[in-house]
Amino acid sequence: MTTAISRHDRRISPIFLGIVAVTAVAGWAVWTGFADRAEFAVFLFVTGAWVVSLCLHEYAHARTALHSGDISIGAKGYLTLNPLKYTHALLSIVLPVIFVIMGGIGLPGGAVYIERGRIRGRWKHSLISAAGPLTNVLFAVVCTAPFWLGALDGVPWVFRYALAFLAMLQVTAAILNFVPVPGLDGYGVIEPWLSYDVRRQVEPFAPFGLIAVFGLLWVPGVNAAFFDAVDALLRGLGVSEFETYCGQDAYRFWRALSGEGNPVCLPPS
Repeated sequence: MTTAISRHDRRISPIFLGIVAVTAVAGWAVWTGFADRAEFAVFLFVTGAWVVSLCLHEYAHARTALHSGDISIGAKGYLTLNPLKYTHALLSIVLPVIFVIMGGIGLPGGAVYIERGRIRGRWKHSLISAAGPLTNVLFAVVCTAPFWLGALDGVPWVFRYALAFLAMLQVTAAILNFVPVPGLDGYGVIEPWLSYDVRRQVEPFAPFGLIAVFGLLWVPGVNAAFFDAVDALLRGLGVSEFETYCGQDAYRFWRALSGEGNPVCLPPS
C-alpha cells in the first residue's frame, strides 16, 4: 500500500536536481560549442547523465518494490532519487565513474535494500530485480533514437559522439546487470525460482559477484567477446564503433589537454 508514503519521502532530492541541471548545462555547452574545450563539457555531460541513469536504475527497483508490498522503501529515502541514499557515496558515484574512466564500462554502483519478506509472489521478486536494468535498456533506446531514426541532421558532431558513448555505457550496464551472477540483478531475476538449497549455497558468494565479473572483463579474450557483443547491439541501433570510440576519446578530456587525443575524431570544420 502506497498510502503510508509521506510527501516528504517522495520529494525529489535537490542533489538529484543539481546533477540534472549540471548535465543539462553541459549538454547545452557541447551542442552549441560554447565551451572552448568541448572535451571537458563532454566529460560533465556524460558523467552527469550516467549518474542520473544510476539514480533512475535504483529508483526503478525501489518503486517496483513499493508497489509489490515493501512500504519501508519510502522511509529509506529511495524515492527521492538522491544518489547518496543508494548505499554509499564511494560505491554509488565514485567507483562507477572510475569504471567509466578506466574502461568505458557502465557498472552498477548503488543498491537499495528491500525487505523481501514483505513481498509475496515470485514474479514480483523477479520484476523488482529486472526493473533496474530495464531502465538502462530504456535509457539506451533514448540515447540511440537519433541514430536509428535517422534524425542526425543538424546534430553537432561532438554531441553525436557523446550520445554514442553514453549509449555504450547504458548497453554495457544492461548486459552486465542481467548476468545471472550472485550480487547482480540477473541473479535476482532467477533467484525466486531456485530451490532453497541452491539459494543457501550461493548466498555467501553474493558480495563477490560484481568483483568477479569486473575481474573477468580484464581477461583479454572475455573483454574482446563482451565488447564485440556490445558493438553488435549498438550497430543494430545505428551507432558505429567509430562514434563510440570518438565519444570515449572526447570524454577523456585530460588526453586532449596533453595532446594525446586522436585527431581522427576531430569534428569537421
